[in-house]
Amino acid sequence: MKFLKHGLGIDMAMEKFDACLSIIDEQQSVAIRAQCSFKNNKKGFENFLAWVVKNTKQFAVPVVYLMEATGIYYEQLAWFLHKQGSTVSVVLPNKAKKYKDALGLKSKTDRIDAKGLAQMACEQNNAIWKPLSDNLYLLRLITRQIQSVAEQSTVLKNQLHALHYGMYRDKGIEKMYDRQIAILQKSKKSLELRVRKIVEEDDILKKKFAAICKIKGLGLQSLAVIVAETNGFAAFENVSQLVSYAGYDVVENQSGKRSGKTRISKKGNSHIRRCLHFPAFNMIKYDVAPFKNLYERIYEKSKIKMKGYTAVQKKLLVIIYTLWKKDEAFDENYKDKKSREVESEPSFASVPKEPVKVFGEEGKIKSVQQKITPDKTRVTQDKHPSKHRRMSSFASYKFIKN
Repeated sequence: MKFLKHGLGIDMAMEKFDACLSIIDEQQSVAIRAQCSFKNNKKGFENFLAWVVKNTKQFAVPVVYLMEATGIYYEQLAWFLHKQGSTVSVVLPNKAKKYKDALGLKSKTDRIDAKGLAQMACEQNNAIWKPLSDNLYLLRLITRQIQSVAEQSTVLKNQLHALHYGMYRDKGIEKMYDRQIAILQKSKKSLELRVRKIVEEDDILKKKFAAICKIKGLGLQSLAVIVAETNGFAAFENVSQLVSYAGYDVVENQSGKRSGKTRISKKGNSHIRRCLHFPAFNMIKYDVAPFKNLYERIYEKSKIKMKGYTAVQKKLLVIIYTLWKKDEAFDENYKDKKSREVESEPSFASVPKEPVKVFGEEGKIKSVQQKITPDKTRVTQDKHPSKHRRMSSFASYKFIKN
């Protein structure tokens, strides 16, 4: 029997984690080899690694570690395994849950969850986890703290507002609220200055932020949240993955004659959606062309303003991703320039027509028609190439010298 790889599923918790080691053979049959629990600390990590070596030395096949992104509890173990040179994958909890449901694992315990993750690691080829860089990790910590401070300040302001309109008022309590709000606002400003300092001291971040922040209405703080929460878009290969990660993917609800509401899933990173809320309003306020046009189309069709703003948020995220990957600056008139370039190209209407003679049965000229003779290098109107089709290039050929 030939075995392909080991799959090691890890279900993380605050104080401990459960591990299940499985193996898959060439017949796609998965078998459990061992299960155990360990402490979620450095000593537990070392014991876990020794346990893995002991149970995998019989078969010389690769070992793939798979765990869920359970808050921040998984990060220390993932970083420990990454430094050991291990292959680590981290999946979102909703993806792991759907997979376990498909396996028929109805009960939910730590051992069962680890078992499902182990089989998932054996059967699927999941993306390899990449840790955050030091600056991006620090940005994520600070931007999340800014959000927490802002939420606390909002709660206190609402409570103070309620006190002002209550039957009885106490000046001492109101002053206490004022002091707490002032402290939180001061802390928020200090954290925002730290974010700006980190960006300015990093040459790569400074250059990219300057190019993308040319979008009128998008601030440095909002962009810092997006970049920090996505690890500089390092793990995303296309726009669809990013849209799904942020929870902007559209969920339809239709069956037969029934047609339910179509909405975004919101099953993704809430920090990204939250930081894009106000920039979306700014795009409309400042009449930024591509976003204002999209908003007007959506609103004219649905008559729901929030649906238009949500579409603007998604488009803004996609444009930020594209500019970041291409290392380009934002240009509001980009599409207009492209359309003018297309219009300036010669079309079939400008190509001279060649007369064609049509002969009858007796060899006499029956009629004269006009034949269009387009440039052979251009694509005909009825035979546009597929956008997924790639033209062969010289880079794919090897030239052999005689």
